[in-house]
Amino acid sequence: MEVTNDYVYQLDREYVFHSWSVQSQIDPLVIAGAQGCKLWDYQGKEYLDFSSQLVNVNIGYAHPKVIEAVQKQAQELSMIAPATANLARGEAAKRIIAHAPDTFKKVFFTNAGADANENAIRMARIFTGKSKILSGYRSYHGNTGSAIVATGDPRRIPNEYAHGHVHFFQPYLYRSEFYAEDETQECERALAHLRRVIELEGPDAIAAVLLESIPGTAGILVPPQGYLKGVRQLCDEFNLVMILDEVMAGFGRTGSWFAFEQFGAVPDLVTFAKGVNSGYVPTGGVMLSESISEFFNDHFFPGGLTYSGHPLAMAAIIATLDAMDEEKIVENAASIGANVLSSGLAALGEKHAMIGDVRGSGVFWALELVSHPETKSPLALEKVAAIKMDLVKHGLLPFVAGNRIHIVPPCVISKEQAMQGLNILDDVLGKHTI
Repeated sequence: MEVTNDYVYQLDREYVFHSWSVQSQIDPLVIAGAQGCKLWDYQGKEYLDFSSQLVNVNIGYAHPKVIEAVQKQAQELSMIAPATANLARGEAAKRIIAHAPDTFKKVFFTNAGADANENAIRMARIFTGKSKILSGYRSYHGNTGSAIVATGDPRRIPNEYAHGHVHFFQPYLYRSEFYAEDETQECERALAHLRRVIELEGPDAIAAVLLESIPGTAGILVPPQGYLKGVRQLCDEFNLVMILDEVMAGFGRTGSWFAFEQFGAVPDLVTFAKGVNSGYVPTGGVMLSESISEFFNDHFFPGGLTYSGHPLAMAAIIATLDAMDEEKIVENAASIGANVLSSGLAALGEKHAMIGDVRGSGVFWALELVSHPETKSPLALEKVAAIKMDLVKHGLLPFVAGNRIHIVPPCVISKEQAMQGLNILDDVLGKHTI
């Protein structure tokens, strides 16, 4: 049987239930295959990926070393329970720790980013004997029990079943909650705000502060240089665990192995997923600092997952991290960000009045679209949707959230491909004036 776009589309609409959607209103794009930074459908139409799907395909599609490693592992040991020891899991953990600060000693593997955050929250509560978790309003931490309630964006509201969660505002100068005039003021006032939240919620009741190092889905909100360092100081002062969510920002996305490395603050727990093996086989995890790791040497940890450290996922991690080292993929992400995207997106911002703000690092950028540059009124969502459709029509896959276009291609993208994407953005935005 010849497979066609129409057949795959009808198959999907008849049998597949989609996330975050009203089922009758969705119109999924059909994809047949992918290689590097490009995808295509069954008719041969190609797309340049500026989304990395859900900001996770850091190493690009069908990387031969990762594919080979997964195939080899499937032949040797395709599945094993997490209570056993196996070579792939140990080597994967060893490589992750090798790229982390010296304070980290062990890795707890999960199935994805959401349950990584669930287990980091669990660890912090047990370690401190306290229950409250503070997290930002502009955040996304996953769609499971505690993770979705720790999430700040409105998707948490119909899912608020977990207890002990408190939210606060992080720095975001373009739409400052603190009436700040510059990054220094924004940082100082955001930290003062967090201090008051800690004091009023009670330090003796708070287990941890959970933050995305750079909030991703919320808008790629790069914090001022002193902010994460200030949060670290507050956690030390009030005896709180600092958890940094690197699920989206980690493993090369920002031009460094971990985004927090760029801000001079080292957390106690780090959650990860996505880029650690580009999602070739689902996985995630928590990196534990030495103090928390040693605590559990003598205290029971009440958590586990059937597929924790799944051998196929571990093989994909090993091959991904080795390839990223050998092929200097993290360095490529940094170079593309500094030499192509930074200046190219800034130029688009100068040219197109609907671009209110440009921000990012590495291959982790956002264009915030507005209807009035002076008032900063967000561009209407139906207009953003029309821009997205036009970009796809022109062969560019964007990541769109709210009134923002996120520029998040795979870390392996070439200068020529990055320029191609910028040119498509330029052409399409020029057709959608405000």
